Amino acid sequence: MLHSLKRAIVVLLTVVVVEPALAQQTTPLDDATIADAYVYLLGRALVDRQEKTDIAEDGVDYNVIKYNPVGAADFVNPNLDVAYLEAWIAVDDQSAVLLEVPQVEGRYYTVQICDEWGNVVTNINDRDYPLNPYGTYAFVTPDTVAEIPKGAVPVVLPSRKAKMLARVELQTDVEGAVSLQRQFTMSTLGEPAISAPSSLPIFDNQSLIGVEIFDHTDELLSAALDSIPVAPQMQAKVRAVARVASDPAQRDALAGAILETVIPQFLKFAVTEAGSFQNNWLGVLVGGIYGDDYWIRTAANLVGIWANTTHEVIYFVATTDGNGKPLDGSSTYVIEFNETSSPDAVVNGYWSVILVDLPDYRVVPNAIDRFNFNSYSPLEKGADSGVSMFIAPSENGSFPSANWLPSAEGKPFSLTFRAYVPKEIVKAGNWFPPKIRKLN
Repeated sequence: MLHSLKRAIVVLLTVVVVEPALAQQTTPLDDATIADAYVYLLGRALVDRQEKTDIAEDGVDYNVIKYNPVGAADFVNPNLDVAYLEAWIAVDDQSAVLLEVPQVEGRYYTVQICDEWGNVVTNINDRDYPLNPYGTYAFVTPDTVAEIPKGAVPVVLPSRKAKMLARVELQTDVEGAVSLQRQFTMSTLGEPAISAPSSLPIFDNQSLIGVEIFDHTDELLSAALDSIPVAPQMQAKVRAVARVASDPAQRDALAGAILETVIPQFLKFAVTEAGSFQNNWLGVLVGGIYGDDYWIRTAANLVGIWANTTHEVIYFVATTDGNGKPLDGSSTYVIEFNETSSPDAVVNGYWSVILVDLPDYRVVPNAIDRFNFNSYSPLEKGADSGVSMFIAPSENGSFPSANWLPSAEGKPFSLTFRAYVPKEIVKAGNWFPPKIRKLN
């Protein structure tokens, strides 16, 4: 996909190509090539960053399940409507990792497996595995020689690591969800050799990593196979830009282009262009399985890492109100659903909306510990049977307390609306949340 930049990069950046029996020649790198290479590699770097963050936590290790407390998840844009459990899976050709999935009835659940680029490998649930909705699953490499137990369902991973995110819907029975959460167990057959994450320094969303990302090209690309169709040619572009980055005569110009032009363009794309835009909500109608659209994949890894497939969930993200003004925690807003536009009518699973800060996309602490609404929230209905949700820094008596989602005074924020197991009207892009209306 060709993405033009808002202004041309005016410096000439070249790659020296040396072939047998041929004289040296120079190939100019245009602005689109630099932007594409940066965005492609950033997608991998964001997953690498999350791996480092996860593994650095006390008590966390590879092939060990972390059972997150209800209402907690240490990654961007979490889903707080479920009991989460997560793990980094690591295998080699002589080993396997076994996952025991309990029988779950009457509530949504899924075990999402992602590769080291953020692509979804599979979802284990009663919809995708109707013949094996529970039991033993064995994660292995493509060239495995490990002997897995009889009856176990093999899941072949594209490379030697993968991220597992399992979710069990809370509904109104938190205790029951937590009980099921704890019945998912993991064990390892053999002793896999596990490589460390890259040496790429940790960076934040406020100041995304710049030209330095290309200094880590080899270790980022060699550690994980990318399964999308355009991976070979994109990795060739990345290596070409990396050669320019290693040339002291050209590095500063490349660094300036990335910082001043490429990063701002990508950040704008991530929140306004990485999907369909309606009612000032960005509907991410491509998720989890990206084809050749690595720009959307990297945007998903930035804004809400571990995006799932659209069969499981469709995400709607808003950073501006109905008039296109940035959402401000000091103001009061309302989202008005009438009876016919109710989110209950467009999902086969459930829906939720969560408020997170910018630019980190983390939940916003507040005095009542309320971070989201969902299908089971006791929202008060209006006279027309519709439901209104209010976002404000404090209560003021003009709206029902049960319908108030607290914001942080003076700070920008984002809203993410999730439609789990969406109906066709959502998947076809014919349903969006209403415009966010500013009251004061």
